[in-house]
Amino acid sequence: MTGSTHTVTNQPPPLAGYDVFAADRALTDAVGRHLAPELAEEVRAELSGLGRSCGSAQAQEWGAQANERPPVLRTHDRYGNRLDEVDFHPAWHRLLGKGVAAGLTAAWSRPGGHVRRAAAFLMWTQVEAGNGCPLSMTHAAVPALRADPDLAAAWEPRLTSTVYDRELRPAHLKAGALVGMGMTEKQGGSDVRANTTAARPLAEAGTYELTGHKWFCSAPMSDAFLVLAQAPAGLTCFLVPRVLADGSRNVFRIQRLKDKLGNRSNASAEVEFAGTWARRVGAEGDGVRVIIGMVAATRLDCVLGSAGLMRQAVAQAVHHATHRAVFGAKLVDQPLMRNVLADLAIESEAATALGLRLAAAYDDGSESERALLRLAVPAAKYWVTKRCAPVAVEAAECLGGNGYVEESGLPRLVRESPLNSIWEGAGNVQALDVLRALQREPAALDAYLREVGRARGADHRLDAAIRDLLTELADLSHAEARARRLTERLALVLQGSLLVRYAPPEVADAFCAARLGGDGGAAFGTLPATLDLASVVERARPVA
Repeated sequence: MTGSTHTVTNQPPPLAGYDVFAADRALTDAVGRHLAPELAEEVRAELSGLGRSCGSAQAQEWGAQANERPPVLRTHDRYGNRLDEVDFHPAWHRLLGKGVAAGLTAAWSRPGGHVRRAAAFLMWTQVEAGNGCPLSMTHAAVPALRADPDLAAAWEPRLTSTVYDRELRPAHLKAGALVGMGMTEKQGGSDVRANTTAARPLAEAGTYELTGHKWFCSAPMSDAFLVLAQAPAGLTCFLVPRVLADGSRNVFRIQRLKDKLGNRSNASAEVEFAGTWARRVGAEGDGVRVIIGMVAATRLDCVLGSAGLMRQAVAQAVHHATHRAVFGAKLVDQPLMRNVLADLAIESEAATALGLRLAAAYDDGSESERALLRLAVPAAKYWVTKRCAPVAVEAAECLGGNGYVEESGLPRLVRESPLNSIWEGAGNVQALDVLRALQREPAALDAYLREVGRARGADHRLDAAIRDLLTELADLSHAEARARRLTERLALVLQGSLLVRYAPPEVADAFCAARLGGDGGAAFGTLPATLDLASVVERARPVA
């Protein structure tokens, strides 16, 4: 009798059917320390409910379907009438509906809202990152709209709603709405002051007609968009509704969809305005000041999104190594693989701790916490998002050839991993923003130094890193050329201070040794062998 050649052995089971929140000890710890005790039980139950959805095979299948069948642009109908619509796979709408229902646009209206939303966003990114874009922009639009109290009163209840309504109809007829953003243009990119889109005032106060283009406009089926255009008094922020109050379509011509490396489920478009109706947000000439609140919030979401991608990559790698045997032993028990996994795990935990700390600063809202955000958000956005790609690639390598196969899910993580570093201001933009904060806003540096100073004396390597950072900050000559170096050190010291205060000793020890003490190499898996790496890896293991 011939033996079967297709008996499957030594393969890990799917990482599905588990609570993504409860299985992430770094995240559960961070949520616990940043929430008021009276909220803890309610929020943990809420996040565990979402965590079970995130870990379900159904949600994972939706994520795969939305990326395998990307959106399709329909510029005209069969008769030649302009439509300017984008068709999505049903899985996209299911994901987006779940995200809205989970409160991913509702942080501004709930106690502890930013911490609970940050945790939810970090988890939901692990299911499918593309739908995080409209969720993020809608969440972030609230502080910009508050520059106009009347607009905020009308739109904020829709944006913070937990109802997803996909139909294109007047916003005042909808129980929930989504908002996108259009800032960059072909000739300017990050230099939004070079924008050429023109805004001509109309007879009705506060209303304008826009003519121009936007080079990058994600989620073009949103109900409205915050855009920048040149009004008579200078660059100004406007709200552009997709459908006007009388039910007619606003002029919103979608020229084409971008063919992107990753983020395939999400439509990103080039759009043209030609006599497009818009409502001014804030005063003429104040466009950058108005929209900067939106930009800061989306940048924090870049941190959280990268932390989520890293966590999923590490979870998959540790899960695989826990079940896979090679050379007579489980991979997770082999010293070299354990070193790699531990190194990835501390990177993931540091990103999670930093992202949740910044979300807590939003909830606090005090002057000192706002000052901390001014410096810490661009520093975190710069560093955490840059660490995402190497983590995803190394995690894929932990699965060997299986990690290079689409069915593993790792290739999608790898393709997604550079996005948050590039969008919402790439690395140089963040580093220069950090430099401006250092030079112009002394309160921001004071708040940062108070924060990291809370960990002084707890670890000699952190203490040395703080002293070295102060020496660098004392002399800002040739500062622009050193901006990336300064930003990296600011982020690492802040991460180190958080881990020293809050993480288990073995995690803080490994981080400080490798990231601050110089006792680690350029690649992952080069931690000192004397560290308690088994405990670090065990803490990162997702318990399915």
